[in-house]
Amino acid sequence: MALLHISDAKGRQWQYRLSAQTACTIGRAPDNCIVLDDMRASRHHAHIRHNEGTFILVDGVATSGGVQRSANRVFVNGAASFEHVLTDGDRVTIGMSTLRYEAQQPIEPEPEVRYDNKRLGHTQLLVSANDVIRAALQAKPTTATAATTSAHNANEELESLRRKADILSLLYEMSRTLSADFDLKDIFDKATDIIFRVTPADRVVALLTEAGAANDDEDNLRPVSMRVKNEQLEAHAKKSTIGRTITKKVIRDRVALLSQDAAADEMLRSESIVSQGVRSTMCAPLVAESGVHGALYADCLDPFAVFTKDHLELLSAIAAQTAVAVESARSHERLAREEVARANYSRFLPEYVVRQMLEHPESFKLGGVNQTITVLFADIRGFTRLSEHAPPEQVVQLLNRYFSAMTEVIFAHGGTLDKYIGDGLMALFGAPTASPEDASNAVAAAVEMQRQMSTINEELREAELHEISIGIGLHTGEATVGYIGSERRSEYTAIGDTVNLSARLESNAQGGQILMSEATKSAAQSPFPFRPRDPITVKNRVQPVPLFEVEWQQAREMVNAER
Repeated sequence: MALLHISDAKGRQWQYRLSAQTACTIGRAPDNCIVLDDMRASRHHAHIRHNEGTFILVDGVATSGGVQRSANRVFVNGAASFEHVLTDGDRVTIGMSTLRYEAQQPIEPEPEVRYDNKRLGHTQLLVSANDVIRAALQAKPTTATAATTSAHNANEELESLRRKADILSLLYEMSRTLSADFDLKDIFDKATDIIFRVTPADRVVALLTEAGAANDDEDNLRPVSMRVKNEQLEAHAKKSTIGRTITKKVIRDRVALLSQDAAADEMLRSESIVSQGVRSTMCAPLVAESGVHGALYADCLDPFAVFTKDHLELLSAIAAQTAVAVESARSHERLAREEVARANYSRFLPEYVVRQMLEHPESFKLGGVNQTITVLFADIRGFTRLSEHAPPEQVVQLLNRYFSAMTEVIFAHGGTLDKYIGDGLMALFGAPTASPEDASNAVAAAVEMQRQMSTINEELREAELHEISIGIGLHTGEATVGYIGSERRSEYTAIGDTVNLSARLESNAQGGQILMSEATKSAAQSPFPFRPRDPITVKNRVQPVPLFEVEWQQAREMVNAER
C-alpha cells in the first residue's frame, strides 16, 4: 500500500492511494487516474505500475510500439528519470506539479478471535470512567488525627496515594502520546502496553464497532488488535474465546465489567471454559462524545491470577482515553476522505453538489435513476484549422483557458460538468438535484458561454492566432442519471435518448449559434427571444425534430440600445 500526496500547478492538493492491481496514469487528460491542471504536463505524461512489491514510475504512456515519452520529462528528487523504483519520501515533479510518494506498511489481517455465548459469570464489579475520576478527586486528605492512626493504616494510605499518582502519571503519558496520533494500531499498542505494565493480564483484545453503525449495536464488534504478554501464551490465546455476553453488556450499559473466577461459577461451569482456565476477565467500553466506538477486553490465562478493583478502574480510565484517540483518528480519516473527494469532484461539480455528496456518501454507488434533465453540448468550430497552424503548447494553453472559462459559467448557473470530449464538453442541468429552473439555467449558461468567446478571441488575436467560435445544443427530457462503469472506476453521467438528441442539435449548430429543442423552449422561462428553425431529421425518430435558436446577440443589442 502507498500514497501519493499531490499538489498541481493551480495549488490544488489531494491524495491518491496506489493499487497493486491497477496501473496509475498521470497527465492533463481527464481520463487519467491523476488529472493535473498543469499546462506543462502532457495529456498522458507518466504512469505507475506495480511489480514484485514495488511501485515503478515510468515517464510516458504505454503504446503498442513501446513507451511514448512525455514532452517535458519526469523529474524524481530533482533529476530527470525515465524509470524509477519509488521509495518512501521520493518527490516527483511533472511540469509545475509535485507528487510525494509515501510508502505504507501492509495492512495486517484482523486477529483470529472466537466468541462464546456462555452466560455471564459472577460479576465482582461494575464501574465507569466518571466513577474513577470522581473517586480520585474525592480522596480523603490526612487530618490532624492521623498522628493517632496506626502505622499500618498510614502505610495503606500512602500506598493508595502512590497508586493513584501512578495511574495519573500513566494516563498523562498516554494522553500526551496519543494527542497527535491518528493510527489505530499505535493507539491500541500504547493502551495495551500500559495494561500489561500494571495488571496481570495475559491477553488484551481491542474491539471496534464499524464506522457509521449504530452506537449501541453490540453485535457489530470486530477485533482489530490482539496481543499477549509473551510468546508462550500465543497459541493458548488463539484458542481462548471472548465472552460475547460480557461485551454485549459493556457496550449496551456503557460500564466496565470484571468477571471473577468464572470456572467456579455454576452458571459458567462447562468443559470449554474450565479447560481454558479463564478465571478473571475485564472489559471496558470505548465511550466518546459521538458514542461507543468499541471495547478493550483483557483476561488472565493463568488460573492463579486475578484482576482487582484497582485493575478495573485503571482499565476503565485507559479505555476512556483510548476512546478519545479513536474518535480523533476516525474524524481525521473521514476528513481526509472528504478532502480527496472534494478535490476530485470539484473539477466537475458545483460546490453545492459536492457538499451534498459528502453529506450523503451512500449516493456513491453504481446505478442510476430516471429523471428529467436538460443536457448541454458545446463544441469549438474551427479548432482543427487552428491546431494545424499553432504550436502544440499554444493549443493546450487555449484549451485550458477555454475549458476553465466554460466550466466556471456552468457552475455559476447550477450545472454539472459531465465530461470533456476532445475540444467539446457535456453538461447536465437538473442532476443530481432537479429544480423547475433547470432549463432556464441551461439557456442562461449557454448565452454566457457564447459571450465569453469574445474575451477568448481577444486573447487569440493578441497571440496572432485564428479566432474560434462554439456551437451549442440543448434538449430537455428524461434520462438515466447516476454512476456508470465498473466497481473499480465509474463516472457520474447521463445516458439515454435525451443525451443523444442534445448531441445532434449541437452538431447542427453553427459557430455562435444556440439550438434547442421544443421541450427546452417550453420548459425554459428565459428573457431571450427564440426563433424557429427548420426541423431536422434524427436517426430512430420518425418525425422531424422542431428546432429553435436563441437570439442571444439580438438581446444584447437591445440592452445596449436601451442604455
